[in-house]
Amino acid sequence: MPPSKRRAAPTGTTKRGAAVGAVDYEALARFRYRLRAFLAFSENAAKKAGLTPQQHQALLGIKGFVHPGPATVGDIARFLLIRHHSAVELMNRMAKLGLIARVADPADARRVQLKLTRKGEQKLQALSRKNVEELRRAASPALRRLLKSSPPPGEA
Repeated sequence: MPPSKRRAAPTGTTKRGAAVGAVDYEALARFRYRLRAFLAFSENAAKKAGLTPQQHQALLGIKGFVHPGPATVGDIARFLLIRHHSAVELMNRMAKLGLIARVADPADARRVQLKLTRKGEQKLQALSRKNVEELRRAASPALRRLLKSSPPPGEA
């Protein structure tokens, strides 16, 4: 194809295998900073609510895990990127705190399904509201449009 007919890559993007440009480094740095700032906000909010950040993430994983049937300990281990035995210990601690309940899988008694208790639901609802508000406040215009198109937690 003649050079005049080729479509140029948008400014700031790289073709597969091409060197990363200064604009890409700047965009990546800004993006990583915003991720860290949001994570710091979310972790601080979890601590103020009396949860560890990992407990908050586990509540979110149990509530938001999208697949047929309730989340299992194995699902949460994968969601949190931790080993199965670490997820078991975390679920034990969360059950003692009254945040989650374990239910035997009716199809396979060896498997345990996880569900949030009323207390766990309330904590997750409050934290999710704060996190969505923070995302809306700090988000880029594109992310802001996406967040506006989705209902607030608990209204879906």
